[in-house]
Amino acid sequence: MYEEKVMEEVRKWKLQATKKSTMLQRFSKGAQNKVNTFIPEKVHSVMTESIKKMVQGTLAGSNLTTKMNEGHVIMTLEEKEKWIQEKLNVYKRTAAMEGAGTGAGGILLGLADFPLLLSIKMKFLFEVAAIYGYDTKKYEERVFVLYIFQLAFSSDARRKEILRYVENWEDHKEEAKELDWRKFQQEYRDHIDLVKMFQMVPGFGAIVGAYANYNFLDQLGTTAKNCYRLRIFRGKGKDI
Repeated sequence: MYEEKVMEEVRKWKLQATKKSTMLQRFSKGAQNKVNTFIPEKVHSVMTESIKKMVQGTLAGSNLTTKMNEGHVIMTLEEKEKWIQEKLNVYKRTAAMEGAGTGAGGILLGLADFPLLLSIKMKFLFEVAAIYGYDTKKYEERVFVLYIFQLAFSSDARRKEILRYVENWEDHKEEAKELDWRKFQQEYRDHIDLVKMFQMVPGFGAIVGAYANYNFLDQLGTTAKNCYRLRIFRGKGKDI
């Protein structure tokens, strides 16, 4: 039965999501945390506000261009997820082409990659929500999208914290609406910084950009599916 297979996938994904990162990842995160302490508070505030505005603008745009899937009521979970996989394949190719294009241009185009990739990721998440039958015109659903995003691109400790919210969304959605934008921008930036630095190297950057963006979307797709699966199964009273 498809649902039983999916429930097992969710269990394995939860173990993977809460798994301790590698020594290299921990070293990288520690180094980034150290660097962050040297950045003036004013710069942190400007970066936080900039990313907040960027994300909010992307959310508004994605909401306008994403239509609710009217057929979700009669579709089975398997049919929905087959459709989502088809969407994901398209978005992964789009992200790879965007990464290759901006990576080929060196530093200036490399900087343009950040908002472009963010827009692709958010648009994909809105499509996923619509296919599963969640209405992103509701503020709480747009917030849930941001928690999925954070879960996909955060450090060990932050992932565990966010997963608790996602697993018990109906109980925590009110307090979850107060988003910590400082943590949001810092965790996301730290997660992608190292890769994006290599992307700014002319020539070599095109290969890095295509590969990195493809994998970022793949990671986001896996996270999104399992977050919505958790909500669906919890709604049916099934504990995972």
